Amino acid sequence: MQNENNIDQNLNCPMVKFIKLISGKWAIPILYRLIIINEPIRFGELKRAISPITQKELTKQLRLFEQKGLISRKLYPEVPPKVEYQITELGKTLKPALNSIASWMKQHEKELL
Repeated sequence: MQNENNIDQNLNCPMVKFIKLISGKWAIPILYRLIIINEPIRFGELKRAISPITQKELTKQLRLFEQKGLISRKLYPEVPPKVEYQITELGKTLKPALNSIASWMKQHEKELL
C-alpha cells in the first residue's frame, strides 16, 4: 500500500512531470532553438539547425510539443506542402528555466568531467 502511495506521489511531482515532458534526447535542443529563433521556421531548416537529429525523432518531438501547446504548426496548402513551426507563448515561458540550466552547465562543466 505504501509503495503505491509513493508511486502516486512521484507521478504528481512537478519535477517528474517536467522531466517526462522533456525526456527525449532532443527535446531541450528543439525547444531552446525555437525559443531563440522566436519566429516561424520550416522543418528542414530546424532539422539542419539541430543536426544530427533524425527526421523521425524531430517529427515525434514536434508532434508532442504541439499536442502540449508548446509550439504551433502551420501548414500551407502548397505542392510540395510547406510547414512552419513556432514557439508559442506557453513555450516561451520555458526560457528562464532553460537559460538557468544552460548557465549551470557552463559554470560547472569542468567539475563534471
